[in-house]
Amino acid sequence: MNYLFILNDPPYGTERSYNGLRLARTLSKTESNEIRIFLLGDAALCAKSGQKVPQGYYNIEFFIQSILKRNGQIGVCGVCMEARGLRDKELISGAQHSTLEHLAEWTEWAGKVLTF
Repeated sequence: MNYLFILNDPPYGTERSYNGLRLARTLSKTESNEIRIFLLGDAALCAKSGQKVPQGYYNIEFFIQSILKRNGQIGVCGVCMEARGLRDKELISGAQHSTLEHLAEWTEWAGKVLTF
């Protein structure tokens, strides 16, 4: 099954992006599933590399990396990145600067679209 996750919330402060990534990571463990995640708004910051969080707290970068290791794809809204001062070189390796046109293509590709 092809799954597209659209995340909107920041990486920390709420648990919506965390919960979306947890579900995506779990679904990515099934070989027949393909996972794509598109980060909009404050969720663009989920793809920032070098996240430092207190020990014992969840680390969004870990979830992104584990999805990428299972051939998942991460798209980050370029307009949202620009608005937050996030540069391409600051993205987690494998996350890609994307556009709404890219999101539209992924939406057509997906069998299921989940929004968090």
